Amino acid sequence: MTQTHFKNPIFAGLDTNDRAEAEQLAIALAPEIGGLKIGLEFFYAFGREGYQAVAATGAPIFLDLKLHDIPNTVAGGIRSACTLNPAIINVHASGGAAMMKAAADAAAEADMPPMVIAVTVLTSLDDADLHAQGISGSAADQVLRLANSAQKAGLHGVVCSPKEISLLRRECGPDFKLIVPGIRPAGADIGDQKRVMTPEQALGEGADILVISRPIIRADNPALAARAITQTLAAPV
Repeated sequence: MTQTHFKNPIFAGLDTNDRAEAEQLAIALAPEIGGLKIGLEFFYAFGREGYQAVAATGAPIFLDLKLHDIPNTVAGGIRSACTLNPAIINVHASGGAAMMKAAADAAAEADMPPMVIAVTVLTSLDDADLHAQGISGSAADQVLRLANSAQKAGLHGVVCSPKEISLLRRECGPDFKLIVPGIRPAGADIGDQKRVMTPEQALGEGADILVISRPIIRADNPALAARAITQTLAAPV
C-alpha cells in the first residue's frame, strides 16, 4: 500500500554534498519532521550508500531525482529507485503522459510502492521565464495543464509552487497530493525562489506536504527551527 500519511507535513531538504553534515541533520531532524528530502546534490555525491545512511534514521524519504527521459528508461529508473523504499519519488510532468504512466506502473510493482508525483513548473521560474521558452500563458496555466496530465496518467500528485495550491486543489480534487517547495517562514530570505509563501499560508491553501530546506538546515539549530515551524502549524488560527 502506498504511503501517503506522515506525522506532520514538513519534509526537510538535505540539500548538501557533505555526507557527515547530512547524516547529522537527519538524526537531529527525524524526530521533528514528517520526512526528509534527498535531492540531486546529495544523491549524485553519495548514491545508494548515502541514501541508506540517511534512511537509517527511520524518517520517510522523498527521493527528489526529477526523472525525465523516454518511458522505458524512466520505468527502469523507478524500479531501481524503489529498491531503496522511498516514500515519495518524482518525475518531470513535461516528460509526457506516456512517461508518467510508465513511472506509475513501474512503482506499483514494488513491494512498498512509493507515492509518485510530477514536477510541474520549477519554483525558480515565473511567467517571463516560461515565455522565453515559448510557453504561452501564465505559470499557473502551465502548472494546471501539467497537473491534469499527471492525474490522468495515474500519478498521486504534483510538485507545485504555493501560488498554484488553491487552483489545483479546486481543479484536481481533495485526494490529489500537492507537494509544495518555495516555502519560507515569515522574514526568511527567499533566495532563488520566485513563487513563495509562508508555511501557515500554504497549509491553509490546501497543501499536503511542505518542502523546506534552507530555513531549516541553515539555521543555527536546525531541530529547533523545524520544531518552531511545526508548532506554528499546529497552533489554532
